[in-house]
Amino acid sequence: MPAAKLTRAFCEAVKPQEGRQVAYADSDVRGLELRVSGDGRKTWSFRYRTRLGRQGRVTLGGYSSDFGVLDARAAARRAQVQVDDGGDPAQALRVAKIEASTEHLKTFADLADAYFTATEAGRYRPKRASSLGNERAVYRVHIKGLLGRLPLEVITRRVVKGALERMLDAGVTSQALRAQAVVRQMLAYAVAEERLPFNPVVDLPPVAPSRPRSRIYSDEELRAIWTGLQRPEALRIPDAIASQRRDGARVLVGPSMRLALSLVFLLLQRRNEVLGMSLPELDLKHGLWTIPAARMKSKRPHAVPLSPWAVRLIRQAIDLNRDRQTQYVFPGRFDDTRPMGGPAMNLALNAVLWAREIEDGTVHDIRRTGSTLMTSERIGIAPFIRSKVLGHNDAGGGAQVSATHYDANSYVGEKRRALERWQDLLAAIVAEGPL
Repeated sequence: MPAAKLTRAFCEAVKPQEGRQVAYADSDVRGLELRVSGDGRKTWSFRYRTRLGRQGRVTLGGYSSDFGVLDARAAARRAQVQVDDGGDPAQALRVAKIEASTEHLKTFADLADAYFTATEAGRYRPKRASSLGNERAVYRVHIKGLLGRLPLEVITRRVVKGALERMLDAGVTSQALRAQAVVRQMLAYAVAEERLPFNPVVDLPPVAPSRPRSRIYSDEELRAIWTGLQRPEALRIPDAIASQRRDGARVLVGPSMRLALSLVFLLLQRRNEVLGMSLPELDLKHGLWTIPAARMKSKRPHAVPLSPWAVRLIRQAIDLNRDRQTQYVFPGRFDDTRPMGGPAMNLALNAVLWAREIEDGTVHDIRRTGSTLMTSERIGIAPFIRSKVLGHNDAGGGAQVSATHYDANSYVGEKRRALERWQDLLAAIVAEGPL
C-alpha cells in the first residue's frame, strides 16, 4: 500500500480487514507503519535496513491516545539514529527483554529459587521428584546460610571453595560433595539464563574424596532390627537414657512404617519404590508387583516377584488404611493423595537402630546387605540375576546396548527363586521359622 501522511483522524477511522493484517506506511517518516490486525488491534512498527544489509522490523508500541502519531514518529526517528550508529533496534529489544527477565536474579538465593522452579516445571533439565527433593534439602541445610545472601556477581570459584571448606571444617564430608554438585548445577542454570557469562566452578575438583559406603549389617544386627520391627515392645530407649526419663522408655514407630521397612528387607527395593507402592501396581493373586518406568531409577519397568510372606505384609498394610480413600499402600499421614516420604523412613529406621543400640546404619544398607548375601556362598545367586532383582541395568557380561535395547525379558522366574532363597536365609537369621 502506498505511503500516506498518517493523521490521528486516519488512525482512528481505519477499519480492520477480516482474516488479514494491513500495514499503512507513513510518508513523513520512512519505515514507520501503522499495522491493523484482523481483530482490530493497532500497533506501530518501524522497518529498517542495517549497515550490513539486514532488513529488520521492530514494534514500537500499541496505538492509543497516549501513543499517537507524533509519539510514533519520535520513536521511529530514535530507532533510525540507532541504525545509523550501526545498531539493530530489534536485536537490542530482544536483549533488553532477556536482561529484564533475569533482573530478579540478584542474589544466590534468587538463583536457587529460579533453578528449582524451572527444574520442577521441566523447563531446565527435568529431574525425578526424589532427586529434586534431595537437592532442595542440601541447599536448605548446607548452602543457603553460606551463599544465599551474596550477590551473584561475587560468586567466584574462591568464594564457593571457601564455603565448601567451611563445611569440611565442621565435619561435613559427603554432603559437601553433594553441595558442590548442586552449586555447580545452579551456576550452570545462571549461564543458560544469560545471567552469568561463565560457570566459575565447572572444573572445580571435588573438595573431598568420595568414599562409597560399604556398611553391611551382621546377622546379629539383622536379628535385632527385625525384632524391633515385628515386636514394637522391643523398641525401648537404651537403659542409660531411660533411667533419666519419667515419660516411659518406648520408641514409637508406626505400624505402616514398620511394615514398609519389613518389605525393604524382604524385597531389597529402594525406599521410595516401596513407599510409592500403589494398588494398580500389585497383582497379589499371582504374587507380582510391577513398578512403572517413571518410578524406577533405570527408567525401565521392573517386575518384583512377591512371596507369600511379602503378600501377607502388603495385605496388612492395605488393611491398616482401608478406611482412607487412597490408591497408595503407604499413604502420607496427612495427605492421602501422596505416599509417605523417604525422609520419614530414614527417621523411623534411625529410631529403631537407636533403640536396638546399633550404630551407623541407613535404609540403603539393608539393600546392600541383602545384595551382598545373595551372591555370597550362603545363597550363591549369579550377579546377573542379583542385578535384575535390584532393578539395575546390567549387561551381564554382554554388550550394554543389547541388554538395554534388545533384551525385553523380565526374568521373573529367576528373580522369584533368588528372592525366595534370600528370604529363607533372612528367616533363618531372624528365627522366623518356616514360612
